[in-house]
Amino acid sequence: MGIARLYEVTAKDLVVWNNLTDPNQIHVGRELLVGPPADAVAQPIAIGEPVEVQPVKPGSDGNGVLVKQEPKGGKQPYSDEAWASVQPRSTLPPVVPPVAPEADKTVAADAVWLWPVSGQVIGTFDEAANKGLDIAGKPGDPVIASAGGKVVYSGSGLRGYGKLVIIKHDANYLTAYAHNQQLLVKEGESVTKGQRIAELGSTDADRPKLHFEIRKQGRPVDPMKYLPAR
Repeated sequence: MGIARLYEVTAKDLVVWNNLTDPNQIHVGRELLVGPPADAVAQPIAIGEPVEVQPVKPGSDGNGVLVKQEPKGGKQPYSDEAWASVQPRSTLPPVVPPVAPEADKTVAADAVWLWPVSGQVIGTFDEAANKGLDIAGKPGDPVIASAGGKVVYSGSGLRGYGKLVIIKHDANYLTAYAHNQQLLVKEGESVTKGQRIAELGSTDADRPKLHFEIRKQGRPVDPMKYLPAR
C-alpha cells in the first residue's frame, strides 16, 4: 500500500489502526491514522457509502486521502513534563504549574546546602529555559549530595537529563543531579549531606557538566538562593 510506504509503517498496522475491512479500497476524503491511536481505532466507512470528497491539501498523502498526524515527542530538556514522567516510579510530588517568580521567604537561616560540585557556573536559573544551574567540570569529578535525604530516582529515563539522581529531603524539597557519567546510589537509599552520589559526565549534554536543580513542592527554585556564597 502506497500510504504505508509513504509513512514508513506496514500495511498490516494501517489495517489494525484503522479497522479496515478492505485495505485496497480507500475512499477519497477518508481520514486515516498513520500511528497507533491513543484511545480507540477509527470506525471504517463501508465500501460504497457516500463520503465528502476533499481536495488535495497539506496533510494529505498526495492521493486525496486525508491523514491524521499523531503528535511526536521532541527533546525538551529540563522540562516539568519530563519530571512528571517519573512519578509512577518514585514518590515525587505533583508538578506545580509555573507561577510568577517571587522571593522565597521560607529558607531557614540555619539550612546550609552544599555545592554539589566545585566547578564554575556556566548556566544560571531561568524558570522558562533553565530549571537550575549548570556547573562545569571534568568527567569523573565527584558529585555530592547537597543535603541529606532519600534517593527517589536513579536512572536515565528522563529525556534531556542523561544519568540522573533525585533526592527527596523532606516534604517540601527535592534536589536533582543530571548528566552524570556514573551513578553511585540506588532508589530507596538514604544519603547524608556531602556523600558522593555520582561522577560528573556529559550524558545527554553538549559538554561535561552537572545540571543541578532544587525543587520546592514540585516547582523549580533558584539554587543560588540556597547555596552558600563562594
